Amino acid sequence: MDRKRNWRSDRGQVAIEYIGFVPILLFVALCGIQLGWVGYVHEQADTAARTAARVEARHKGRGEAAGYAAIREGLPATVVVDPGADAVTATVTIRINSIIPGLDPDDAVATAIMPNDDPKVTGP
Repeated sequence: MDRKRNWRSDRGQVAIEYIGFVPILLFVALCGIQLGWVGYVHEQADTAARTAARVEARHKGRGEAAGYAAIREGLPATVVVDPGADAVTATVTIRINSIIPGLDPDDAVATAIMPNDDPKVTGP
């Protein structure tokens, strides 16, 4: 009879341990999602910077609009294009939103430099 009493006293122990472990699993899952979002936003900034610099190098005055067009709608971004004499520099900054409370990731910043292909600047 003692054997049955010990067996019954362990009932529910696994459920209690599982309930205690669920918050840790959720936190790890949220960290994975946040890491993926950070990578995605950095990739968006890099693509927008390259697009803005490339378009500005070929068509003066159109780079900033092309940079904004290359970014997913809804992302808070700023595109700055500096048309230099020999090269065009485009810098894109996108704010990264956090899904984890208390985490404030740095903004995604990307810079691209393209040689100026405008015939008015470089000649024929």
